[in-house]
Amino acid sequence: MADPQLTGDEIEFTNAFNNQRKLLAGFATCKDAEELSVVRDGLYLGLGHDLCPNEYDPVQSDIVTSLSVAESTRQANGFANTITAARASTGWEALVQAVLNKAQAVGSDLPGIWKTLETGRLEWLQAASGAHKLKMTLRNGLNQQCGGGPSEGDVSDAKMIWMYSLCLNIPSLKPHAMTWAQHAKLSDPERPLVGYQADLWDPRHELWEALDLGAQAAAERGGSSIDEAWKAE
Repeated sequence: MADPQLTGDEIEFTNAFNNQRKLLAGFATCKDAEELSVVRDGLYLGLGHDLCPNEYDPVQSDIVTSLSVAESTRQANGFANTITAARASTGWEALVQAVLNKAQAVGSDLPGIWKTLETGRLEWLQAASGAHKLKMTLRNGLNQQCGGGPSEGDVSDAKMIWMYSLCLNIPSLKPHAMTWAQHAKLSDPERPLVGYQADLWDPRHELWEALDLGAQAAAERGGSSIDEAWKAE
């Protein structure tokens, strides 16, 4: 049931935006800024379809007649090619502006919404990349243990070291990571395995909470989770 406090335009925009939620969720699979821009422009195209038919129709016509799209609709990159064709249309800029105008008219900061998603994803990609080598070293060490495999405690200890490394690569969390490095008596904060003292890496310590919660929040902003990222190759 529609909210009686919403205007007709607000209901129309809300419904159109909700229709794009599946597409927006694709930001969590993007590997770089270029792939993110494809999702962003896919959002504009989808919203344009529902909200701005006069501006959408010329763009759609150009997409349909584009050979690159016609030849690639069955390929994995078919959606990206569709967006490429849309961007090449002479009506693309007008369509995007029309969508932004619709959003602004109902008080929706569409560029701001996208910026939040994009920033979160890029920040997470950078953090995960920066901590990847250490993660694989830790995981390999766990896999090479004898006696039936690593214990739950061993895995938890390894993930804690990796999460610390993640925080080192997230600007807002780096100060907390450096404070932890002092607590853990790391001679080189960038190499937490050097001089590692297990008794100092206690997740119950009050200093760890900021890193623990911060890393989890960063993962969520990036469309992932700590457990998912730990298992990723």
